[in-house]
Amino acid sequence: MTDEELIKRINSALAEEFELELDEMVPEAVFKDDLDLDSLDAVDMVIVLEQEFGIKIKKDEAFKAIRTLGDLHKFILSKKDEAA
Repeated sequence: MTDEELIKRINSALAEEFELELDEMVPEAVFKDDLDLDSLDAVDMVIVLEQEFGIKIKKDEAFKAIRTLGDLHKFILSKKDEAA
């Protein structure tokens, strides 16, 4: 899977879970300000991403620093690279 395909998969999973429009899913979108997602949504996001990609996120300190969709893309891409 290419990085671009992975990013599309992330965006689709989140758009479906949180009822967001795909055109809102831009790298600079801030979860709280632009996508109206709060800390409780972050818990759901972890579950969705863990199930979608078969990775463990919960105990990863780097996840706490994610503020934008682009940050999330980089985080998931780095997980893919670690697994390779």
